[in-house]
Amino acid sequence: MKAKYVIIGLFIAVLIFFLVKPNITGNVIATGSYDEFAQCLKNNGVKMYGAYWCPHCNNQKAMFESSWKYINYVECSLPNNAGQTQVCNNAGIEAYPTWEFGNGKRMTGELSLEQLSQNSGCGLPQ
Repeated sequence: MKAKYVIIGLFIAVLIFFLVKPNITGNVIATGSYDEFAQCLKNNGVKMYGAYWCPHCNNQKAMFESSWKYINYVECSLPNNAGQTQVCNNAGIEAYPTWEFGNGKRMTGELSLEQLSQNSGCGLPQ
């Protein structure tokens, strides 16, 4: 009879482990190294204009890892490279990536995290 309760207890413990484990690992993966920095950029009015086919834009996205989700990104390319969106035409975007800062200053090309920090006032993580 005692062995029956031990088996049930072990079964419950294993079940709880597998139910809780995805939540633990999910939270660790969901938090990026640059979350606070990327959120600061967004809060300070920084945005990046880019195109899905642009390798330099993809490099910028990769630099932020999972924290990219916080960046204010404007997609400029129409599907199948069929031109540029009206939003980007109206903004006068001529090159990708184009970073626009809260003060209206623009910089084109791949920027380092340090350059983004210097131009935005957002501190990099230690």
